[in-house]
Amino acid sequence: MHEPLLKYIKKYSSTALTSDDVRMIKEVCIPKRFRKHQYLLQEGEVCKYLAFIIKGAMRQYSVDEKGMEHIVYLTIENWWAGDRESHIMLTPSRYFVDAWEDTEALLITRADSIRLLDSIPAIKEMSRNLDEKHSFALLNRVSNNISLPAEQRYAELEKKYPEFLQRFPQHIIASYLGITKETLSRIRSRAAKK
Repeated sequence: MHEPLLKYIKKYSSTALTSDDVRMIKEVCIPKRFRKHQYLLQEGEVCKYLAFIIKGAMRQYSVDEKGMEHIVYLTIENWWAGDRESHIMLTPSRYFVDAWEDTEALLITRADSIRLLDSIPAIKEMSRNLDEKHSFALLNRVSNNISLPAEQRYAELEKKYPEFLQRFPQHIIASYLGITKETLSRIRSRAAKK
């Protein structure tokens, strides 16, 4: 079950993993299955684990005082799920993270993450590369949400992450884009006519 994670590390690091590195990674990354709608994290909890998704899909969201869900992050295979701020700062989370599909993941604690970062050069390099990638993606998403009309935001999502449109229902995609289901339906209808 650890093979996808090992390939992922190799993808984001030019430093080779030793057999001791692989053993340590397998030791601290614990396999876990989540049923659809099962929580990895609930609002108010400290995010004890980050999850590397082997198979399945998860969503990270907040719920406002009216009970409306606001999707902030969608994850699929070879993505990490969890509230990074809560995980790193050990503070209560503002978010829920749950499985949208039956999901297989590898879980890692904060202490074990630090241990791997301190002990394995490939993990340190991967982490640095992913932090940069995540920062750029987050900045692009914020910029798009405040400056692009809904149709362009949808087009960007369709271009960058077409698998999201196959894996998540319309109401989740709409929330992720910060638009209503009705607006998304109109956008999809116009796109289909082109």
